[in-house]
Amino acid sequence: MTEQISERFGSVANFEDYYEFDLAHLFGGPGHVPDYMLGMINNKETITPEMVLDSTYNDPNNMSDYDDIVAQLKHHKARDRFCYLQTNGIFECLNYVFGIENHLMYMALYPDEMKEIYKRQAMWNRQFALNAIEIGVDMIHISDDWGAQNALLFSPKMSGEMIVPNHKIIADGVKSKNCFLSLHSDGCIVSALDSICDIGYDVIHPWQESAGMSYELYLEKHSDKFGIMGGLCVQTTLGFGNYEKLEHEIKRVFSLLKGKRWLFCTTHFVQDHCSIDELVFAYDLVRKLANG
Repeated sequence: MTEQISERFGSVANFEDYYEFDLAHLFGGPGHVPDYMLGMINNKETITPEMVLDSTYNDPNNMSDYDDIVAQLKHHKARDRFCYLQTNGIFECLNYVFGIENHLMYMALYPDEMKEIYKRQAMWNRQFALNAIEIGVDMIHISDDWGAQNALLFSPKMSGEMIVPNHKIIADGVKSKNCFLSLHSDGCIVSALDSICDIGYDVIHPWQESAGMSYELYLEKHSDKFGIMGGLCVQTTLGFGNYEKLEHEIKRVFSLLKGKRWLFCTTHFVQDHCSIDELVFAYDLVRKLANG
C-alpha cells in the first residue's frame, strides 16, 4: 500500500511518525545465494541438493552489504524505536532455491544431504545475525514458514531431526550476544511450540488465529514462555470493507491481550485490496485503545 499511504501521508515514514510506531521491521543485508544460481532460479531451472552442496555461498562478512540496514537503524533509532531485522530461517529460504514442492520431496528422498545443507545455512544465518547485532539491531526476526492452514508442512519427526537443531545453532549465537530472538511462521504451528521454546525464541509472529491458534491457547499454556506479535489479521479482518467486523475484532483482541506479552501489528503485509480509509480507521482505533 505504499502508493496509497504516500498519497495520504506524504510517505510511509510520515505514516509511521503520525501513529508513533514503537517498532521498526527492517529488511536488507547480504543474500546467501550466488549470482549464477540466482540466474538459474530466474530461468526456472531445477536445482538439486548436490548443486547447492557444490556451490559457494556469498560472504556474510562483507560489511558494505549492511549499509542499508545501518541507514534504517539511524532513521528509526532517532525515533526511539525497537528495531528488529528479518533474516533467513532454514526451510523458507531454500524454498526459493528449490521450489517448495521439490524441497519437500528432497527432505523425504535425500535427508542426509538436506541435513548438510541446513547446517551450512544455519552457520551462514548465524554469522549474518551476529553482524546485524554488532551494528545495533535489537532483535533478530527469523522468517521460516513451517505451517499450512491446519498443520506443519512436514512431519514433527522431520522437524525435530532436520529443522529444529539448525534453528538452535542460530539461536545460540543470538543469545550469546544477549539479543532478542523472534520467529515468523504463518500457519498452524501448534505441534512445534515445545520445540520453539526449546530453541529459545522470545517472540512468535503472527500466532495466527485463522489457522487454529487461539489466543486462549496462548494465554493458558504459553504466555509464561514467550511473547506474541500480531493481532490484526490480514487474512480474515483487514481489507474487506467490513468496518463493523474490523472494529469488533480489534476491540476483542485488545480486551484479551492488552497488558500481556503482546506486540501489536498486522499478521502479515497489508494487502493491496485494503483501502487507505480502512487502514486509517484501524490505526486510529488501535492508537485510541493502546493509549486508553
